[in-house]
Amino acid sequence: MTTEPSTIDTWNTYGNHQLARGLQLPDLTRWDWGTPGAGPGIEPFGDVNGARVLDLGSGLGRHAAHLAALGADVTAVDASAAQHQRAVNRYPGHTPGLSLLCADAVAHLRNADPYDLIYSVCSMPYLDPGRLLPVLVNALAPGGRLLFSALHTNSTGTGPSSELVARPEILRLPGTTEDHQVMMWTLAPELWKNLLVQHGLSLESVTTIDSPDPGNHVSYRLYAARRPQKASNRTGIDSTVVGG
Repeated sequence: MTTEPSTIDTWNTYGNHQLARGLQLPDLTRWDWGTPGAGPGIEPFGDVNGARVLDLGSGLGRHAAHLAALGADVTAVDASAAQHQRAVNRYPGHTPGLSLLCADAVAHLRNADPYDLIYSVCSMPYLDPGRLLPVLVNALAPGGRLLFSALHTNSTGTGPSSELVARPEILRLPGTTEDHQVMMWTLAPELWKNLLVQHGLSLESVTTIDSPDPGNHVSYRLYAARRPQKASNRTGIDSTVVGG
């Protein structure tokens, strides 16, 4: 079994566990990119009113619904049937500005009309960047933006990889001590930067998101990139990079 289908199976286990629990999470009151109460909120998006937006790895759909309520036209895609079902249960019928889709993100991006904005809250590293980034860039409209958060240091304090390979991380089922292995591209910021630039994006910023709890080793990075209005020469980064 290849890496991504195995990971989808694990997320189906997670989603079915959550469906069985019947837990209803509240609507978002603050946007988080991985660690509650840390880092920027929704500010990096700017004005999304009227924008065509893709949520990549949308899970329960709360983030997508939040942007739809702000006037965005949001497609929320998740490859896990169980996670997709959770979103459908939460947002039944027609929610203005929100479309829920169970599909492989790469397959969807190949055929999608261009998006003004593509974002992912912690989900993009579950996909092989060599498979994802070529189609993602082509699915961004000229001048369109990419925002995504990625794991940097896990709960054991293990930092990112400097090699372009997936590695096992642990997904714990909520309310249990049951752990499941998932494969993720937990990459060093310099490697993410190089990948984005190589595929024709201009990297605008990298923001560090650490837990306010000194005993919590988990750390994320928020990457913001843009497809240039004209073809990139792919020779470097157009804007100053902060964080790291």
